[in-house]
Amino acid sequence: MFDFSIVTTFIDNLLRQTLGLGDFLSILIECVLVGICILTAYALIAIVLIFMERKVCAYFQCRLGPMRVGPWGIFQVFADVLKMLIKEIFAVDRADKLLYYMAPFLVIIASVGTFSFLPWNKGAHILDFNVGVFLITAVSSIGVLGVFLAGWASNNKYSVVSAMRGAVQMISYEMSLGLCLISAVVLTGTMQVSGIVEAQTGAWNWLIIKGHVPAILAFLVFLVAGNAEANRGPFDLAEAESELTAGYHTEYSGMGFGFYYLAEYLNLFVISGIASTVFLGGWAPLNIGIEGFDNLMNLIPGFIWFFGKTFAVVWLLMWVRWTFPRLRIDQILKLEWKYLMPLSLVILILMTVCVAFGFHG
Repeated sequence: MFDFSIVTTFIDNLLRQTLGLGDFLSILIECVLVGICILTAYALIAIVLIFMERKVCAYFQCRLGPMRVGPWGIFQVFADVLKMLIKEIFAVDRADKLLYYMAPFLVIIASVGTFSFLPWNKGAHILDFNVGVFLITAVSSIGVLGVFLAGWASNNKYSVVSAMRGAVQMISYEMSLGLCLISAVVLTGTMQVSGIVEAQTGAWNWLIIKGHVPAILAFLVFLVAGNAEANRGPFDLAEAESELTAGYHTEYSGMGFGFYYLAEYLNLFVISGIASTVFLGGWAPLNIGIEGFDNLMNLIPGFIWFFGKTFAVVWLLMWVRWTFPRLRIDQILKLEWKYLMPLSLVILILMTVCVAFGFHG
């Protein structure tokens, strides 16, 4: 398995020793390069996800999806992005201007921040603190503020109702998300994201395998709660077009709306990426203890494993969105507080018992 830290160490040595730059300039250049990589990957993945969503939706509805702009319609998303970039950004009368313009940036900051914790390959992680799982939940919770402030500052009753629904839904389902991640921490013994992946290397070591039934249940609960956290169907009541026009971003246009649109799809990727990292081994290949098979799997680059697992989870969540009907707000909250939350606590207790008595793999 290729270790990407070889590349990062080479770049660091090139700046510090070969070019003779000081610590400040070297760190500054490295931060700029990392920022460019993050934003480029962020934009490209969003384009891929939007195109994928349209094709998956069309498949489930027995349609073709976009087909006219470019071969198989692959340039349709680029046309939509260009249209959004040149659209006029208008001001809303009697809106709270500061909060109105600040809200989309809070959503993007939360999305990009959480996106930065995903480990693409061995040695290819941007943020990798020893309390990474804690920071993931902390940074992702900033997005709630962006949703609520957008509705509150828009001076629109529909946006306010939508923001209240979205905020209470996201805050509620963060509880189950956090408990599922804590269950993984108990099993692996570390809160560091790279450590969680390293604990899943080896034969039959993915968490859903070595953690047995509690890990499988935690994975399923995480997917349901993550879908609700990202405001994706059937948990998209905050954007119920039939009653709330467009939801909390009704009064936004141009890139103000574009930021929310972008964050929704990247949050889907982030949730899928965290699920694949924590429960499916991340960049770790599937090893089954047979030398020839394991050697073949180890030849596949880690980023291929990561993207393959993540997009498989993305496809599963898209399947759910276009299959199940939208839930009412009381059903959404009942599902969390009466079923998922108690189940998450039971999973955590079972995982702790398994680890304490050595029942895990």
